[in-house]
Amino acid sequence: MGRRDYEDDPNAPQANSLVPAASVVVTDDQGRILLQRRTDNDMWALPGGKMELGESLPHCAVRETREETGLDVELVGIIGTYTNPGHVFAYDDGEVRQEFSICFLAHPVSGSLAVSDESTDVRWFEPAEVDSLPMVASIRKRVDDWRSGTTPALR
Repeated sequence: MGRRDYEDDPNAPQANSLVPAASVVVTDDQGRILLQRRTDNDMWALPGGKMELGESLPHCAVRETREETGLDVELVGIIGTYTNPGHVFAYDDGEVRQEFSICFLAHPVSGSLAVSDESTDVRWFEPAEVDSLPMVASIRKRVDDWRSGTTPALR
């Protein structure tokens, strides 16, 4: 299913759903960051996705990372909260989702890199390499918040 991201765009469609979600900045011992290239928009992104009934948001972060990258991770912190009502995702099925996401920081503990049905590539990048990658603004914001080393103000 295709997806289009809108951020503070006056031409964006109105949101018709609000779904709790998690994204994860996974870093290795060499300071690299793990990214996946998404099939729905061909952009590089952090692993993550929507929370399922019966799970906590931290469990969602671990599950989505395993499903999308093949790695089991240990959560070690929170990068920030991302709840901009002007940021929506419009899906081909008619859903227009308002963003509500907590971005966690994690380290890998087991597993091996693998693509999923949601990705065409999964790999480690040096932080400086990320600047040249195609990435939606909201994901770039999370990566920049991680690289700044400070916890951003609530939004």
